[in-house]
Amino acid sequence: MTIADPLRLIALDEEDLAVISTHVQDAIVRVVDLAFRPAERRFALAMNRFDWEGAIADPGERRFERRRAILRFERVLAAKTLGINPRATGTALELLAVAFAPAEPPGGAILLTFAGGAAIRLEVECIEAQLTDIGAAWATRVAPEHDLSDSPETGSG
Repeated sequence: MTIADPLRLIALDEEDLAVISTHVQDAIVRVVDLAFRPAERRFALAMNRFDWEGAIADPGERRFERRRAILRFERVLAAKTLGINPRATGTALELLAVAFAPAEPPGGAILLTFAGGAAIRLEVECIEAQLTDIGAAWATRVAPEHDLSDSPETGSG
């Protein structure tokens, strides 16, 4: 049962990229599904994204879904990873956020932050990204949860 229509989003500025970041939060990405194509100046990743927009968590009803999606970045000049072993192709990463760090306008770096300290930094000419759901949604029993007990906002740690 599909809760929401498939997403097709384009980001051309920081505000658009923040919307995409919201939709891909807690997506599961396998290392084998990361692809940098320098000759095409493109970086893409396939993911199983959690459908936060369609999630229903009423006390009497709990319904959650994941969707297969592709997140593609154009005009990529370089890609660098931190804490990701490219040979560990079966490793799953949990995507937390996608952000932009401006440099010489309109360029800068797109930062993909993963749980556990892993990250990808894409040096880009400008922001040009597209998120596209591919295929049907499927049910999952649980929604992702975050332990915020060590965050500065809670006053501990």
